[in-house]
Amino acid sequence: MAGQVKALVAAKWLAEAVRNSRVGPSLRILDASWYLPKDDRNAREEFRQCHIPGAAFFDIDECCDKSSPFDHMLPSASEFADYVGDLGIGNQTHVVVYDGSDFGSFSAPRVWWMFRLFGHNSVSVLNGGLKNWLREGHPTSDQYSQPGRSEFKAQVNTSWVKAYEDVLENLTSKTVQLVDSRVEGCFRGLEPEPREGNKLKDTPAGQ
Repeated sequence: MAGQVKALVAAKWLAEAVRNSRVGPSLRILDASWYLPKDDRNAREEFRQCHIPGAAFFDIDECCDKSSPFDHMLPSASEFADYVGDLGIGNQTHVVVYDGSDFGSFSAPRVWWMFRLFGHNSVSVLNGGLKNWLREGHPTSDQYSQPGRSEFKAQVNTSWVKAYEDVLENLTSKTVQLVDSRVEGCFRGLEPEPREGNKLKDTPAGQ
């Protein structure tokens, strides 16, 4: 893909790349599907049964800070580098991320952001995800070959992450606009949180 890498790539473009056997060290495809418990879906099992040819599975539950009591906190730079290196991704690899959600894209943008956070700008999200890929009639596979390991060096963009203390301070300073991306019912405390154990509440600065 010549020039600047686009944040979104079309299924047609990726299908041509797959057809021309361009998937390899210079182009890696990641299925980053992840679902809430209430969805009753097993992302890894679905990957085993049906994925874009040449794709590997990116497990958000594995590539995270496992010492944290909270879900999906960011891994360290070295942990991220080891994880994606095992998926055959190096610093020169163009990564295309997708997921299998009914929305067309749900968890893939999180993984796109993680790559950008760790200094890798050559990453795109597949427009419409697996849902659109299937709608357009492109091939799928149930075969998987572990890619050869590559070396990935991560450089963290610390300005992209804010801590609890930063958000708390911003309630007074109002330096930045905080955006609550939950559904409106959760934001207003009218609907239960989708994750068990989370309390109904909103954040004043998100109003």
